[in-house]
Amino acid sequence: MLNIASKTIGYDIVATDGELGTVSDFLFDDASWKVRWLVVDTGNWLPGRKVLLPPMVLGHPNPDEKQFPVRMTKQQVKDSPDIDTERPVSRQMEADVYEYYGWSPYWGTGFYMGGYMPGYGFIEGARMQPAASEAPGRAQQITAARQEDGDPHLRSIKAVMGHHINATDGEIGHVEDFLMNDTDWNIHYLVVDTKNWWPGKKVLISPRSAQEIDWNEKLVHLDVTRHQVKESTPYDASKPLGRTYERRHAAE
Repeated sequence: MLNIASKTIGYDIVATDGELGTVSDFLFDDASWKVRWLVVDTGNWLPGRKVLLPPMVLGHPNPDEKQFPVRMTKQQVKDSPDIDTERPVSRQMEADVYEYYGWSPYWGTGFYMGGYMPGYGFIEGARMQPAASEAPGRAQQITAARQEDGDPHLRSIKAVMGHHINATDGEIGHVEDFLMNDTDWNIHYLVVDTKNWWPGKKVLISPRSAQEIDWNEKLVHLDVTRHQVKESTPYDASKPLGRTYERRHAAE
């Protein structure tokens, strides 16, 4: 199911033994366009703290209740490493979280975010604890990560909202939102508001069309033309997206 990022921010995170906070942001990899982390604000429960949770621990969101179930206890989250979300999240921070939970990091050879197993795809209920034979490899990956300065591809969804979008022949608008799949946690589309160029229209752009992101200039460069964007069907958030719509109308 595709979820609108801006509407999912603010969902309650419900552990196996009670609520532990709300979703305050998503961090994604701008190379793979996969969501790597949820940033959770623990609110009055743990004042002043935010924690990182990987999508692999999440159940499917409940839009009626505006909740995410989490396969963890509140105590597990409480004892997790502190994360300074005011600074860019480094590989060292990620490594600390993975080491605490005993998981193989997504950049290694073990299980990936969302329960991904190389050669098999996404597996429902994939295990989170590595086998004994995986432990040495996981330890090496975490040690190597601590020697890196940071992860240059890890980006905040909230920070990218508002970035301008340039086609190959000129500007077309700005990033208004993201559509994410809650099964594989890939970002399937950028929702682009074209009001300054094509008044009153919004379109969907596949991340595969994003040729380059200039973080300093807050600009996304696409490898499609303005004409291609204009020929795509306008996006209406009030209507569900079927596969036919996706195949025929999303600009790529």
